[in-house]
Amino acid sequence: MTNEADRLRIWIEQGNVTISQLFFKFYKELGIQDLDAMLIMHLTAFHEDGNKFPTPTDIANRMQLTEDEIASSLQRLMQKGFIEIIQKVDELGVLFETFNLQPLWARLVDCMTEKKAKKVEVTSKLKEGELFNLFEQEFGRFLSPMETETISMWLDQDGHSPEVIRKALIEAVLSQKLSLRYVDRILFEWKKKNVKTPQDAEKLAQNFRQNTLPTRPQPPQVEPQQTKKVPFYNWLEERE
Repeated sequence: MTNEADRLRIWIEQGNVTISQLFFKFYKELGIQDLDAMLIMHLTAFHEDGNKFPTPTDIANRMQLTEDEIASSLQRLMQKGFIEIIQKVDELGVLFETFNLQPLWARLVDCMTEKKAKKVEVTSKLKEGELFNLFEQEFGRFLSPMETETISMWLDQDGHSPEVIRKALIEAVLSQKLSLRYVDRILFEWKKKNVKTPQDAEKLAQNFRQNTLPTRPQPPQVEPQQTKKVPFYNWLEERE
């Protein structure tokens, strides 16, 4: 997340991102008043025109505010840490002052990334809720408090994703060993084998099934009406 914020700041500095939409979307959340927001946009426009330190008189010529009102607004924005006055030296060695808007851009980026993180968290919670529902559907009953706590431990303590737990449940269903203990054993084995994604789990299961299928056709040993079973890994058996 930090790298993403850094990239956005660089894009803003290089002019590759229009900040107006980002600003208007989040300035209310930052507690910036409407008049102060308009003043900030005027400061941005002055910067783009090459005037890095417009005076209250300069700004008043563009706004329906007095110079005193503009000075109060600038002071308010500086007190809240949205803008600052910094000193720089030009190519001739002359010292000059400029309004620095980077603290505001940084706050906007932080606000946006925080909003994105909250969205990811909400999505994760929804997936967790769907996971509990899936277990109840497969078990054909409501989960007990202890079973709910076990699934929560898989998520919070063991660090399994909802997708991987769902894959372990499917494996238990296919193996016709539908119990929380069996699913727990699957997850335990997968963690030892560093399974992180459903794709990792599927690859592991496929490798086992390929290794256990016969390498050449065998004559039928059962009655024609019987159905040949596909081998599944018994995760409760200890294997090297």
